[in-house]
Amino acid sequence: MTTSPGRTALITGAGSGMGLETARLLARDGATVVLVGRRQEALDAVAATIRAEGGTALALAADVTRTDDVTRVLDRVHAELGPVDVLVNNAGSASSVLNPQWLPHEEWREVLDVNLTAVFQLTQAVLPDMLGRGTGTIVTVSSLAAVNPNLLGGAAYGAAKAGVRNFMTFLHNTFRNQGLRAITVLPGEADTPILDNRARPPAPEERANMVQPEDVAEAIRLAVTLPQRVVLQEIVVAPTRQRDTSGDLEISRWAGAPADAVLRG
Repeated sequence: MTTSPGRTALITGAGSGMGLETARLLARDGATVVLVGRRQEALDAVAATIRAEGGTALALAADVTRTDDVTRVLDRVHAELGPVDVLVNNAGSASSVLNPQWLPHEEWREVLDVNLTAVFQLTQAVLPDMLGRGTGTIVTVSSLAAVNPNLLGGAAYGAAKAGVRNFMTFLHNTFRNQGLRAITVLPGEADTPILDNRARPPAPEERANMVQPEDVAEAIRLAVTLPQRVVLQEIVVAPTRQRDTSGDLEISRWAGAPADAVLRG
């Protein structure tokens, strides 16, 4: 399976993890990949890797929560490459406080901005390209936290990932007969940089049995490269082995709690 020659794929969160691996795979399949993330240096390194592997990449630093940044990225892509054929919404973030008892309102808003609002803004920006030509693919990386939320990801993360899953289902139900494929990927616990911000970052031996970024990238690649007549509406990518997270959940319960609350607990 290969991506049709000349297709343009825009990938957010492309500087590391799942976004990086997805960009490499789609570039190997012949797509021109647009790498979007906040850190230009990281994006340039990924672009260099892709070019060394024979692919074509354009690295554009942007904050996808800002509408003016989204507009700037799309203007650049349209000017240099033409319409967007594939959008992969992969950028994500989680709060440092997981328990809604103490979750600061600003952290709640930031998590929803990255995981939900940015997906809406990017989708809205590329829909004219896709609906106008009667073809297009939007893949959004949600999470199994959308289905089974808990203190590992936190209240804001689970709510945002559930919201984006709902939004993708809306797109599927509304635009499938206009040629749009809307695909949600639901990874289980995955070994990505977001784990470094956990209340207790998992040890290397724990991460070894988790879903790896390349595993999710392969699922995205499959969804993108199947014939346009086929849509994999939802894909669950979970670890075969389920680890004991009871200790992590208890630590996460108290992350960010006032000292007197911890003493009472």
